[in-house]
Amino acid sequence: MRRFFSFPNPVDEVSARLVAAGVVVMAVALLVTQQWWVLVPLVFGFVARVASGPRWSPLGLLVTRVVRPRLSSTPRPVAGPPKRFAQGIGAVFSITATVLVLAGAIGAALVVLALLLVAAGLESFAGYCLGCKAFALLMRLGVIPESVCEECNDISARLAA
Repeated sequence: MRRFFSFPNPVDEVSARLVAAGVVVMAVALLVTQQWWVLVPLVFGFVARVASGPRWSPLGLLVTRVVRPRLSSTPRPVAGPPKRFAQGIGAVFSITATVLVLAGAIGAALVVLALLLVAAGLESFAGYCLGCKAFALLMRLGVIPESVCEECNDISARLAA
């Protein structure tokens, strides 16, 4: 059961950015068309990636099995726990947007989706992961114990590799 819900560590930064690009595409489609059914694969994808990385996420599988192998760029390993945390934030945002749509608060749902789009866009196009930055801040504040992400605390080991 543990393997079923395991998250990769390290994570390939290139793959993470490609998944974020897929989220950008879905969020833009949602904002432009307001076809609310798109929230279903968006929510499922985030929840699946939090639970087990790309193993059950259609977007994660597309990226890791089809898109990434065709790219010639060198893998860039980064720590998994911050990326999992970021996926969790995406899940919260997409679930919140769904609840707001179901409650008839379309304007509020659009704002939440726009925030999700900004975060995914920063990750995808600039390599700046807001969830990872929040994770690091929570570690510095002692909310997340250092044992969760020893690699996060000592980037020099990763840079040496």
